[in-house]
Amino acid sequence: MAEDRETRNGGRPDGRDTRWTGHRAERRDQVLTAALTVIGREGAAVSVAAIGAEAGMPRSVVYRIFRSREDLDEQIRARITDDLMAALTPALAPRGTIREAIEHAAGTYAGWVALHPELYRFLGSGSPAVTGTRTAVALHLARLLDAYAERFLDGGPAPTGFNLNLAFGMVGLVDGVVNQWAAHPESRSSLDDLTHFLSDALWGVLASATLRLGLKLDPDQPSDLG
Repeated sequence: MAEDRETRNGGRPDGRDTRWTGHRAERRDQVLTAALTVIGREGAAVSVAAIGAEAGMPRSVVYRIFRSREDLDEQIRARITDDLMAALTPALAPRGTIREAIEHAAGTYAGWVALHPELYRFLGSGSPAVTGTRTAVALHLARLLDAYAERFLDGGPAPTGFNLNLAFGMVGLVDGVVNQWAAHPESRSSLDDLTHFLSDALWGVLASATLRLGLKLDPDQPSDLG
């Protein structure tokens, strides 16, 4: 037993336990990497057997690493959102004009979805990983809007909850439009048209909302806060 070995070693983990933990983590990573490969190639309705085959292990071994299919699916979603955020996070740092910053962020997100349609489809909308990612993006945007408010409102804050509502509204707009675009490949616009639409819509929401604060933003003014 692991506890008995720790007791005999003065509370220190047994070397065999440490090796097993590391081996298990490696195999977990191997399965998740294989899952993204298979989903991207074959689609979202992928079997555990297919994932295991890609990882070079039988289905039974996959189930020794993950508690259930639900556990496996949620960890796959977490890995996909990690990949998405690695691409998106740099694009959320403002650069260029406000118009350019909005277009860069919208284009990065839409471009990732266009490159990984099956991974995006696998994400769905209700899992903790997806909800957490959406919330993280909105909170990041809200902090950015707070910083803009401090600069443009002479150091005064926006009304309580204003920027948070605005941020979640902008994220929800993008999420809804991109969901529809991804779900209907037979009738969707081009990626460029999607990016331009999102940019115009986001600018429209931002400009009209900030007018309520007495601000009239110029889309061609610098977006950086330096």
